[in-house]
Amino acid sequence: MAAVEGPLVPTPRWVQLAWLAPAALFAVVALGLVPEGQWSAPWVPSLLIEFALRVDGLTRLMLALISGVGTAVFFYAPGYLAGDARLPRLMALLVAFFLAMVGAVVADDPWTLLLFWEATSVLSFLLVGFDRANRAARDAARHALLITGFGGLCLIGGLLLVQLAAPGLKLSDLTHLEGAHPGALGSSLFHGGVALVVIGALTKSAQFPFHAWLPGAMTAPTPVSAYLHSATMVKLGVYLLARFDPAMDAVPWWHHTLLAVGAFTAVFASVQTLRERDLKRILAWSTVAALGTLTMLLGLSDALSGVAFTAFLLAHALYKAPLFFVAGNVDHEAGTRQIDHLRGMRKALPFTAAAAVLAGASMAGLPSSLGVVAKDAMQRAKDSVDIDWYVSATSIAVSVVAVAVAAVATLRVFFGPPNDELARSPHPQGLRMSLPPIALAVVGLLLGLWHAPIEGALLAAARSVAPFGELELEVLWPTRLDGILLAVVGGALLFWQWDRVHRWLEGFRGLDAIGPASLYERALAALKAGAGTVTRTAQHGVLGRYVAVLALAGAVWALPFLVRAPLPAAGPLSAGDAGLAAGCLAVLAGAGLAVVARDVLGRLLGAGLVGLGSAVVFLFGGAPDVAFTQLAVETVFVVVAATALARYRVASDTPPAPKWRLVAAVALGGLLGLASLVVFAAPFDPSLTNFFGAASLPEAHGRNVTNVVLVDFRAFDTLGEIAVLLLVGVAALPLLRRNTGKGAKA
Repeated sequence: MAAVEGPLVPTPRWVQLAWLAPAALFAVVALGLVPEGQWSAPWVPSLLIEFALRVDGLTRLMLALISGVGTAVFFYAPGYLAGDARLPRLMALLVAFFLAMVGAVVADDPWTLLLFWEATSVLSFLLVGFDRANRAARDAARHALLITGFGGLCLIGGLLLVQLAAPGLKLSDLTHLEGAHPGALGSSLFHGGVALVVIGALTKSAQFPFHAWLPGAMTAPTPVSAYLHSATMVKLGVYLLARFDPAMDAVPWWHHTLLAVGAFTAVFASVQTLRERDLKRILAWSTVAALGTLTMLLGLSDALSGVAFTAFLLAHALYKAPLFFVAGNVDHEAGTRQIDHLRGMRKALPFTAAAAVLAGASMAGLPSSLGVVAKDAMQRAKDSVDIDWYVSATSIAVSVVAVAVAAVATLRVFFGPPNDELARSPHPQGLRMSLPPIALAVVGLLLGLWHAPIEGALLAAARSVAPFGELELEVLWPTRLDGILLAVVGGALLFWQWDRVHRWLEGFRGLDAIGPASLYERALAALKAGAGTVTRTAQHGVLGRYVAVLALAGAVWALPFLVRAPLPAAGPLSAGDAGLAAGCLAVLAGAGLAVVARDVLGRLLGAGLVGLGSAVVFLFGGAPDVAFTQLAVETVFVVVAATALARYRVASDTPPAPKWRLVAAVALGGLLGLASLVVFAAPFDPSLTNFFGAASLPEAHGRNVTNVVLVDFRAFDTLGEIAVLLLVGVAALPLLRRNTGKGAKA
């Protein structure tokens, strides 16, 4: 638990009552007051983008999880951080995350989904890094944001390709893709887009090799872990996969990818679970294993896999969220989450112990629990199709480890003789910390015993995932006991030998050096080192080198085109040409003076002469407003610069510049001059000139065409430039204040 910062402060009223918002949504969903249907409003019609929402069976199930678990979390948080001045900030972030999750699951347009999807990533970053004084929390938040941010970029690219293959596609179209967008499924663009969508979903749901951010996120406060990392955000990835599953049902690579990634993630995470001693990280790794199982279930090509998916989605949330609450209560009471220091916490935390037992029974898949319903549905889904051996082996291994983890979180922590002074001398915990875990655990038990309230909802959600085939849900008692007995016996043996297995797996630390977590750290270090090298090489601050590189690059790229281009033909001179020639001579004279002058003031005057010559060129070139602007700016610049040089007494005698700089400058000038001649030789297209000349007065009510273009026709561009200057000024203000303060002190 994060330490309370500063003196205890009273909890604001709105924080105490924030749980009523998700509770109201849960009541609306549970009472069936949210009708199925679609709603949309134009957003970007030219791109066929709408702000579209949709409610179906899967949406209702996700809304029930978001609001139900959210009610428990919002009720729990004020007790967990009672008296902490940071509590309002945590609750505000949780409320914003709650709204983002609701928006993500009701979105029907892919771009509407993307909007809320990215909001959950940003809010997750803020919540994981909530304890800003803790470096581990900041690192974990950055890790989560980089991984999920990468997934967000993949999702954007994937949705773009999908929209190119099926313009205007909605998520609701995926259940009948061939009817809504004929030929889309045969498009390589569509398959490439779906592949990128899969990567985005895998990062969100912490699938291998993007899994390492989730255990690291356990630095977040317990309400965050119980909400984001058990029931909501990490489920958003598999939710998106479930939306695409009906459209990809007949595509082999889809099933093979989800089966392989899900199975490997589940096994890998189960092994990592056995290597942990921190109770919260043990639960986190088991969550990764559960997410791998959900991904694997979507890879099964059968209607019953949809039932198994939705049943396990609900069961996992109803036992994992209470167990995270349990870990938070234990940490709050004993000051540690290390299972080596936790024994006999039952007397200190009787209600928490009861919640742990009920939730652990569901996690272990014991009869009469909701967990056994989900596991039996998974077994029936696997029996109905021909699956590879590794899928069955994965299910057995994950079930065995789940039983062992449930035993650790219950028997090891709460039973046996106390080995901690806090367990012998408990201090009572309030209702806000005791009620949420036991309430969710009891709901899981009741739904396992009495299936009527959820059977219709689970089957309706399953029809969204698998719209074809017969669906049924077996509850209360499983149809096959062999798998459950094997899992319970194997889990009991693993729990008995937990410490020995842990020590044995600790000997494989060398494998961590090649794992994704280590690769992330090394990639991050390489990125920092590479950025430093590039910065030192490319931003060395020597203007002459910049000019030399620019001249060389420009010559290599443009010279072959320029030498083949026609030059303008000589023609009779006009009266204005004399002025242009005078301006060009002034520019050349100023440039020469700036090069040969040894005195800094002489160089400044030479640069000023270049500016004045440019103003003359603009004047006779037909742009008097630009000429006057150039003249004013150049005059002010020379006066201010000369004053500054006099004040700071810049050395007036400096060594001459190297000759290579002169060569580079002449080369670049010649290259730009040649390019200008080529441009002048090209035929002039007056269409834009005519348009702006004709439209400026009637449409923008301005006679100065240049000003009208800047203020009206290029309004957003000009606004962006103003915003950039404003941000630069705001960023420079602290530096100016700091320098002013130093000068005053000096």
